[in-house]
Amino acid sequence: MPEPIQNQRIKRPVSQYLLWPLYIFTLPTGAKSFKKNPVIGNRLLNLLGLHVLRVILAAGIMKIRRLPLIWMLNAEDRKTFARDGFLIKTDFLPAELFTRLKEEAQQQKIEARICLQGDAITHRVLLDQQTLENLPACKNLLDYRPYRYLLAFTSGRLRSPGTWIQKVYTGVFPDKEDPQLTLHSDSFHPTTKSWLFLENVTEDIGPFNYVPGSHRLTFKRLIWEYRRSLQVLAGSDHYSASGSFRLNQEDTETLGLPPAKSCVVPENSVVIADTHGFHCRGSSAAGSSRLAIWNISRTNPFNPLPGLPFAILNRVDLYIFRTHLRLQDMRATRLGNLPSWRKVNKDWRPENEVD
Repeated sequence: MPEPIQNQRIKRPVSQYLLWPLYIFTLPTGAKSFKKNPVIGNRLLNLLGLHVLRVILAAGIMKIRRLPLIWMLNAEDRKTFARDGFLIKTDFLPAELFTRLKEEAQQQKIEARICLQGDAITHRVLLDQQTLENLPACKNLLDYRPYRYLLAFTSGRLRSPGTWIQKVYTGVFPDKEDPQLTLHSDSFHPTTKSWLFLENVTEDIGPFNYVPGSHRLTFKRLIWEYRRSLQVLAGSDHYSASGSFRLNQEDTETLGLPPAKSCVVPENSVVIADTHGFHCRGSSAAGSSRLAIWNISRTNPFNPLPGLPFAILNRVDLYIFRTHLRLQDMRATRLGNLPSWRKVNKDWRPENEVD
């Protein structure tokens, strides 16, 4: 017998109650936080099935968005992605392009941003129009048709997702717990992340792990989502309360899921995944790192249209994103602290962060 659902108790800021009517308008968007959103986190509405309804609608709309894009991916890859929730493509780029891309990513000296989380540091360089002027191989990658088509079909979106040169340094702060090592779902709706690995990925450098088939909305998964929507604010799990549900061993058994697959792949491999499925970063040796071209597509899950493939719209997206980062910088400065993603200069090194 499942345990009875506990009474939910959470102290919300008065402003959330005053603005309650306005939060209703966030329901047809990607808003996911039970903690910050009093409508999404409302116990009565979730008893009536609000969260599960959003999960079902978002999954159905993604299928609609992918339908006109099926010509972009061969039938075998579409079948694998639909069955497993992730796809691995080895020897992806022509050798000459890959060599230039790898050299460019390793040697680039560009202003970047870093995030310190758990025992790891993530270093990213945003590939926008300004940056690409000095990175011709990266520009060629973003123009490479098989890459564009792969990203477009899996994300159900014709426009380019945000793309970065990313290097993850692990084991930098060994006394801290890394939340990325716990199996989790990013959001209530399908989202995609991909890695074009520029170095061999071995078991000891934190490979991407994914539970095959965990993106599918089985009856067990929907029941689990329903129960979690009622329980999530009663615990101390900040990430689940923010809408990124964590998975423990008991949950895995309840859902009847297989073990996670570790994506140990050679360089010049693309791994792309629907991160509504359960995934995490694997454990790694202290002082290890991995380099990749990383991107994410997380759009409004209730928009049934794949959008328009106009470059000007990509530039608008990137301008909005950079403006968001600047506002975060300004807010952090005003409060006297650092933003979660802060700027670092071109000579930055991970050892700079160690006391």
